[in-house]
Order: sequence, then structure tokens, then C-alpha cells
Amino acid sequence: MTIEVDIVSRMTECFPLLREAEKKVAKLVMDDLASAANASITQLAEEAGVSEATITRFAKAVGCKNVRDLKMKLAQSLAIGQRFIHESPEQSGIQGVYESIKNVININRKVVNEQDIAKSVEILQNARQILALGMGGGSTMLSQELQFRLFRLGYPITAYNDGLLARMVAATADSNDVMVVISATGYTPEVIEPATIAKQYGLKVIAITAAESPLAEISDVVLPVVTQETDFIYKPSASRYAMMALIDVLSTELALSHKRRSRDRLRRLKLALDSHRGGVDRQPLGD
Repeated sequence: MTIEVDIVSRMTECFPLLREAEKKVAKLVMDDLASAANASITQLAEEAGVSEATITRFAKAVGCKNVRDLKMKLAQSLAIGQRFIHESPEQSGIQGVYESIKNVININRKVVNEQDIAKSVEILQNARQILALGMGGGSTMLSQELQFRLFRLGYPITAYNDGLLARMVAATADSNDVMVVISATGYTPEVIEPATIAKQYGLKVIAITAAESPLAEISDVVLPVVTQETDFIYKPSASRYAMMALIDVLSTELALSHKRRSRDRLRRLKLALDSHRGGVDRQPLGD
């Protein structure tokens, strides 16, 4: 497997070690990546005021096999989006963070399908056990969050955040088990593959993910997540709040479906916590 190196970062790191003529090439390329990616070696040499041999030496100096390899890596950098290369307008500040979260939650509230929520609740109620999958920063945390919400209601649930272990669990699960897969994009192989294996063995798969994604296509029920990423890359994605809201909806509906059992479990939990930590009556239950 080839691991691609970010050529923009490589040029920045190598710049102090370059010869003066090569630095001219570096400046030319960094000033306009798109033009450099499409220009011929002759055009690059003319615009930088250097020889074509210098262009070749520059390509090798920044870790490329040749000029063609350099241009391919420049094209790859452009493909990820200009917002990761050029500075966007300032959108930071406390108010901007809260507004972003609020907007994403409002957008996602409009796409919630109550029938899909009801179907998910029914599937989870009848599960022998629940397998929660999430890989990566936000999805890992949210699969654990689902576990933390449901175990206190009496549901047998385990969160898995390792790709190989998830495949093993999927291969050994029972057809009466249910897999809940959490992925903001729905394209991550480490969650798609275990879900596919689970389906082969008769498990129901509930996905909290982007609609029409590869993960959504193989799932029995999709609780859609709409992401709204801006050019301001420095603020963490607010999409995880939309996924967390869906988890809260599911856990609330599951609690309401067995009120007496839920009330008994939560009361026991409250007693165990209060006898350990003390404090006022309205403290969250273990949060």
C-alpha cells in the first residue's frame, strides 16, 4: 500500500535546504498550485527563470520521482479542496462555534423520519445484543456514547472501535443481534466491511450516516445525517452533534417503550451514584 505524502507540506519543509534556483521554482509552484499542476516543464522553467534541469532537480528535491510525479501530487493536493491550501475568511469566535452547532442541529431535525426511528426502536428492542460500531474521532466517541445511553436502560450493548475486531465480532455474531454503525460520511471501509459481514449472517444493520452513502445502501434502516462543512477548517465539524442528537432520540424512545423497567434501572443507578459521590438531587446520571 502506498501512503501519499502531502506535497505542499513537503515543499514547505524542504524550502530552506533548496538551492536558490530551486527556491524560485518552489515560490512559483506555491503561488499557484493549479497552474503549476497543468504547466509543462518548459512553461515552468520559463516562468521561474530557470533551466528545465532545475525543474527536474526541484521535483526530486521534494521527494518526487520526476516532474510528472510532482504534477500528479500537486493535482492530488488540489483535489482535497482549496480550503486546505489557502486561508479562508476568519469565522472563529465563541458565537460562531455555537451558531454552527445550532444550524446543523436545525437542518438535521428536518430530515428525521419518525417511522425510521420507530422501526429502529423495534429492532433494538428485540435484539439479543447490540453491537455499536464507530471508527475515527467523532464516531468512536459516539459509538461509546450509544453504549453509555443504553446499558443503563438494561440493553446488552458493546461498542467496538477497532476495524479488525469489528470484523471478527460481525463474523461470530448471532442473527438475533443488531449492529448499529455510526459514520458521518458512510465511506469508511472499516465500518462498511463489518456491516457487510453482519448482513451476510442475518443481522439487522442500523446506520447513523449520510443518506445514499455506501454504508446507507447496505443498511436495513438509515437515520440520515446531513453535514455542512464550511471553508473554515479550524473549527471541529459540528456533524457529531447531529449524530449525538439521533442517539438521544433513540435512547429516549427506548426508555419510554419500557417505562417501568427504565425507571427501575435509573433509580438504582441514581442510588448507587448518590451513595458514592453525594451532591444535589438534579445531577446528571453518571455524566
